[in-house]
Amino acid sequence: MHNTITPIHQHKKYWAECFGIAPFLPTTRKEMDALGWDSCDIIIVTGDAYVDHPSFGMAIIGRLLEAQGFRVGIIAQPKWNNKDDFMTLGKPNLFFGITAGNMDSMINRYTSDRKLRHDDAYTPNNEGGKRPDRATLVYSQRCKEAYKEVPIVLGGIEGSLRRIAHYDYWSDKVRRSVLFDAKADLLLFGNAERALIEVAHRLADGEQMADLTNIRGTAVNLIEVPQRYKVIDSSRIEKPGKAFVPINPYIVDDSCTDKASDQAEVVEIKPAIARTTRHDAENSVVRLPSFEKLRNDRILYAHASRIMHLETNPYSGRALIQKHGDRELWVNQPPIPLSTEEMDYVFGLPFARVPHPGYGKAKIPAYEMIKTSVNIMRGCFGGCSFCSITEHEGRIIQNRSQESILEELEDIKRKVPGFTGTISDLGGPSANMYRLGCSVPKAEETCRRPSCVFPGICSKLNTDHRHTIDLYRAARKVKGIKKVLIASGVRYDLAIESPEYVKELVTHHVGGYLKIAPEHTEKGPLDKMMKPGMGTYDRFKEMFEKFSKEAGKKQYLIPYFISAHPGTEDEDMLNLAMWLKSNDFECDQVQNFYPSPMCNATAMYYSETNPLKRVKYKQREDVPVAKGERQRRLHKALLRYHDPANWPLIREALIAMGKKYLIGDKPGCLVPEEDQDKSTPAQRRKSGRHGANRFATKHTKNQPDIRNPKSNPRPNKNKPNGTSQNSDKQGQKNSGNTQGNNKPAAKGSYQGKPAKPKRRR
Repeated sequence: MHNTITPIHQHKKYWAECFGIAPFLPTTRKEMDALGWDSCDIIIVTGDAYVDHPSFGMAIIGRLLEAQGFRVGIIAQPKWNNKDDFMTLGKPNLFFGITAGNMDSMINRYTSDRKLRHDDAYTPNNEGGKRPDRATLVYSQRCKEAYKEVPIVLGGIEGSLRRIAHYDYWSDKVRRSVLFDAKADLLLFGNAERALIEVAHRLADGEQMADLTNIRGTAVNLIEVPQRYKVIDSSRIEKPGKAFVPINPYIVDDSCTDKASDQAEVVEIKPAIARTTRHDAENSVVRLPSFEKLRNDRILYAHASRIMHLETNPYSGRALIQKHGDRELWVNQPPIPLSTEEMDYVFGLPFARVPHPGYGKAKIPAYEMIKTSVNIMRGCFGGCSFCSITEHEGRIIQNRSQESILEELEDIKRKVPGFTGTISDLGGPSANMYRLGCSVPKAEETCRRPSCVFPGICSKLNTDHRHTIDLYRAARKVKGIKKVLIASGVRYDLAIESPEYVKELVTHHVGGYLKIAPEHTEKGPLDKMMKPGMGTYDRFKEMFEKFSKEAGKKQYLIPYFISAHPGTEDEDMLNLAMWLKSNDFECDQVQNFYPSPMCNATAMYYSETNPLKRVKYKQREDVPVAKGERQRRLHKALLRYHDPANWPLIREALIAMGKKYLIGDKPGCLVPEEDQDKSTPAQRRKSGRHGANRFATKHTKNQPDIRNPKSNPRPNKNKPNGTSQNSDKQGQKNSGNTQGNNKPAAKGSYQGKPAKPKRRR
């Protein structure tokens, strides 16, 4: 393993830099000809539409390689039925780089209920079906058909999260490393700029792909383990041995006593197994259980997941080795994080910041959402068990300088068509981890904790938000910038450590609603998620409302929740639903847990045991998991307790749980009786087409609705005008329950008490 690290902007340029910078990386031979190229050195195949923006992986990789002097072409969303589209740009001189896109292709294509999606935010006009299932495998196969001898390098989040044997939710089995299934030559994991540049330059210098086995952040296929490494065998779950009883060192051993002396010799007793306090990360490798064993042993899979996550520190994590048949998967140590200077270099590349002109006027939803957003950092030390950010980008925060970020704001003003002065987001994987991290470098280099904030904030973690506050203030002063919004997830457990930050955020950067993610209310699920308890949420909510009031603004928190997460029982979801109702929340969109590859929560889902602790066959911690379709539907339905379509399922579950008392019209009930109103949420809140009579007077409310005759009251022969007997009483009730603006009182108000405004996701 090379210890000498060359900054990514200090490599000697490849000779092709003489061609200069392309307005857009070419996607056709015609564009290549216009640039004067006879061939491409590297061709990137991607499952996303080509958008030349730093939020799109293919754009960052392409522009980075261009800055190193290479000629880079893009094949975006090719037709995969044959090899023709993969030959569009000709044969690359060095390699094909393959990525499924900004999302795993299976997550992009299917819902958490394994149902087909019919849209794709990374495709022009949101059109679905423009990329294949398991795009990395399909693209690799077609590239091999087009040019068999050209090396293939895998990357992107799909390759990164499938770099070892992994549980695949869609096939419900453990699959091999994507490197083997794709028959590729090399796999890059993480953001991979450092590894990619080294691969490109070494191949350009004449080295063979088979020689590139020692690059950090890469995985390769080997015949055997290199001789110089010491293998630490973790391929089996350790069984506890016999209890070790220390021998009293002061016992006299006659066989060792000098009879001429009255003083006994003290015998030094050495332990049977000497355990070192530090390991040699440079010269040792950890053996994971083989693919063949993992696919038949779910408890062993949890053990393998735990071992892998313990070796993710880029400074002390060891390389991993895993057998696949008669071959060895070699996963090198994680890449060293980019410095601030290197991050500025990457985000300062000449991006056009718009989609390729070949798409014409077609709208790409993902681009429309992020076109005026700025990424200020990478990585996350939160370690949430259901999230892939830590596995992909690492736990150590990589920061840009304030100068680089402000320059990007100027770039947006110059290049984004129709810019109105509003920055949609200033953040990253988290909104408020900018320049936060461990305050003790030596501890950071050896730390193996999966999270710096769970079960509590580490005493060594720097939580000073002054750099973020300074950045917000500087961004607001940029001429032409009218509003800077914060749309990334705010870690409220960190935010409450800095009231000044919360005040700055609430006063200047919230557009009426702030979305945060407590994820659940119950301790059991929260512990498995590695998320803080609701007490932390309550403290943040109190600060949020206080500073909103001081700023004279009506602003609301919108909490996100996950249903069916491992560790969640029916009782937990019921308690969450009751919390939502008591706080007057109605969630329009909810997320059922999605087992993405390599996450700790996915290992919990598959193994039904807890990989956050030492895994054992006996006396292990079993984790309740909602796997069946019916139970997953119930958990999701409880989050949407207000939807009449979910009431039958909820009623049935409440009766089975012995909680029939929660069915009815009383204030503490969750759902009404079976014969109650079947109206939809939109009808009950009188929005859209259902709001025509919202401001109607007593007289007009009793008039027939000519647009919807079925909703009119039936004629009553006892009343001369045909109205119902209760119409007058009902009219009086409605009239007496109106407010000064003639609006009906909000749902939940009673005895003249004003209702809280409805908060919706």
